[in-house]
Amino acid sequence: MSHQASRRNLLRYMFGGFGCLGLASILAREAQAGAVGNYTGPRLPGKAKHVISLFLSGGPSQVDLFDPKPALARYQGQRPGAVELRTERQTGGLLPTPFRFQPRGESGIEVSDMLPQLASVIDEMCLIRSMYSFNPTHTPALSLWHTGTVLLNRPSIGSWVSYGLGSENENLPSFVALGGGGGSATRTGFLPAQHQGTPFNNSESDPVNMIPDLQNKWMDKDGQRRQLDAQQALNREYSNSFGADEYLEGRIQSMESAYRMQFAALEAFDVRKEPASIREEYGTGTFAAGCLLARRLVERGVRYVHVGSGGWDDHKDIEKNYRKNCPSMDQAAATLIRDLKRLGLLDETIVVWGGEFGRTPVSESGTGRDHNPYGYTMWIAGGGFRGGLAYGATDEFGFKAIENRVSIHDLHATLLYALGMDHTKLTYRYAGRDFRLTDVFGEVVKGVLH
Repeated sequence: MSHQASRRNLLRYMFGGFGCLGLASILAREAQAGAVGNYTGPRLPGKAKHVISLFLSGGPSQVDLFDPKPALARYQGQRPGAVELRTERQTGGLLPTPFRFQPRGESGIEVSDMLPQLASVIDEMCLIRSMYSFNPTHTPALSLWHTGTVLLNRPSIGSWVSYGLGSENENLPSFVALGGGGGSATRTGFLPAQHQGTPFNNSESDPVNMIPDLQNKWMDKDGQRRQLDAQQALNREYSNSFGADEYLEGRIQSMESAYRMQFAALEAFDVRKEPASIREEYGTGTFAAGCLLARRLVERGVRYVHVGSGGWDDHKDIEKNYRKNCPSMDQAAATLIRDLKRLGLLDETIVVWGGEFGRTPVSESGTGRDHNPYGYTMWIAGGGFRGGLAYGATDEFGFKAIENRVSIHDLHATLLYALGMDHTKLTYRYAGRDFRLTDVFGEVVKGVLH
């Protein structure tokens, strides 16, 4: 048989094959809707089904928000030799926080007064005060958090979760990125293309404007279906002629998802359908819209939602910037936890908060803080994580993790465990070897789980 499609073959596949193609499409969608994904390892006790990542790009300051260090005030302006305080840039002496910490909730965990809303749900949150990394530069540090490596060609954690667990909704992407979800945050790397994060512009209130060209303005639904069937027939002919091509297969599935999404997304992304009281509770701004959209998406079966928030790289004027930026983040993140719990979704949804690193306890430019990957805080709520727990510790100044240290690979392994997957068994064969999110690292942190 010729590898080139003749006009007769073209017509046969475009028209005669529509019935078979339609049946195959229906069967594929039915399989996808209840998909268990590609994870073939043992099912672990974790029962979480979804992840919402609240990512504060730039690096939020642990010593100003979640990790109180009274010693900073006692040694203000000094650089005691007890701790190595060297960073990538020249910095000054110790800089105490201008904010007050108080014990909150039944757990009595101390939280900054800049976060009154999150303090009100602290008993739902697991603080990991002993996170550590090794790279103080934004781009590689971002890649390390999102993909488990500083290399720029590996799949993101959202893609791994999508690949491992499959989809619960045939009409929406299994991985969605809101608010600056580009680069390493959405990268699918060598995994099939349908697991790449789909970015949406959550600064818009009308879902038609959230993604470019969401709706075809020149052709109705039936016409689009006929056109797509014809194109997919040619794609199938190519596969049948030259052999299976996983990248082409991924594109085929992505095109089918895009066709269905243009109709389902209009409903899912329309936050105007929410009661005014709920919208008011989340607050205003793109991060608030992202948190509310994330809740709507996990309700509809989306596996992984990335909600990005920029502007946390405070090399100067950190007090001024936090008084401006913290209130809206605090309100939206806390409301997300309360809302998920109200709807009975918190137990099956992991909410993870943090940045690519933290900030130094010493000053930069007098009023700011430099990058600090050596010891910082992230928190997780829901999904089987223990609420009301402060796990691990940094040194007396909040610079380096010293007790129950948790690496990014450890946290990735623990998140996958909470989703019921063994991180050493979630693998993908590429270039002659089996790759995984945690590479050859990572230990599950059982102490933060129920």
